[in-house]
Amino acid sequence: MQVSDSVGIVRPLQFTFNAPLRLQNGSILPRFELTVETYGTLNAQKNNAVLICHALSGHHHVAGYHSPEDKRPGWWDNMVGPGKPVDTNRFFVVGVNNLGGCHGSSGPLSTNPFTGEAYGADFPVVTVKDWVQSQMMLADRLGIERWAAVMGGSLGGMQALQWAIDAPERIAHAVVIASAPKLSTQNIAFNEVARQAILTDPDFHNGHYAREGTVPRRGLRIARMMGHITYLAEEGLGKKFGRQLKGGNSYGYHYDVDFEVESYLRYQGDKFADVFDANTYLLMTKALDYFDPAQEHRHDLKAALARTQAQFFVASFNSDWRFAPERSEELVAALVAAKKPVQYVALQSHHGHDAFLMDDPAYMRAVRIYFNRIAQGLAL
Repeated sequence: MQVSDSVGIVRPLQFTFNAPLRLQNGSILPRFELTVETYGTLNAQKNNAVLICHALSGHHHVAGYHSPEDKRPGWWDNMVGPGKPVDTNRFFVVGVNNLGGCHGSSGPLSTNPFTGEAYGADFPVVTVKDWVQSQMMLADRLGIERWAAVMGGSLGGMQALQWAIDAPERIAHAVVIASAPKLSTQNIAFNEVARQAILTDPDFHNGHYAREGTVPRRGLRIARMMGHITYLAEEGLGKKFGRQLKGGNSYGYHYDVDFEVESYLRYQGDKFADVFDANTYLLMTKALDYFDPAQEHRHDLKAALARTQAQFFVASFNSDWRFAPERSEELVAALVAAKKPVQYVALQSHHGHDAFLMDDPAYMRAVRIYFNRIAQGLAL
């Protein structure tokens, strides 16, 4: 572990909200909790706060370490920290685990106050709009009237966009990376295959596997393996694995591991199934599918963006076929048509969708320059 260039050892915070939250589907959460980590210091003007929104399998642990024994830091430690693109010497950064998550915020693993048992499949379906509503309540609790920026990649970028639409006066900059104003049909199809892998696992028990003392590990493992393939690019996979054989120079003529890439996918699936909740995976993929802020405006994205006041930074990666550059360009075109300020950066990478997590020099430099501009505007 190296903490010298990170935010160091951090401890999660848990906020309880006893006010009911009406969800987009009409159901009500009578109370809920959000697990949060913060880095840096909120200034006296309370205008230097940055909200980091996570992607499908992310959580509140954005940067730093939880203990000296940790081998790996938070999932965006290369982006957030002292002297890094989102510089915690200047910004107060907030990472939050979304509702429906499995890392401390209220979700399927939480206790249902009406039954005294874990929610399981009874936890309501949540949407990006619901997350933004809960994050507004968190901002109120923290005393933050307006975010200097809301930032995220993939599903996190969708949240940044939703913030700009739903609370235009409460966000100065929306940083939308490797994301889209809605999922493509192909993306929805991938999500459905992943869900079916979980739903048809004999150990799923209609989402109440905890009562049965089981875990739908096989389904979750397959869902992650398939999803992981879509986050990568052929070029990157080819460079890393090619057709390398796992053991020796000959085929085994069996259904166990022959190729290195098979071993890699099985490892990723096993690791994920050990730490992630299957019901949460279902909820997160549905939130992705349902996201379409233009739907309320007769599918006119320009109209959906009409009330936004934020400045936008949008970035895409050429090898990202899950959230292709065309989807970012669709958002940029609508922003330009709506006469909204936007900076668009089209980046080169062989990492596919996962590029937004990588430490690519051109990518990091672009984000650093943009956040330097934010800091200058705040006189930080």
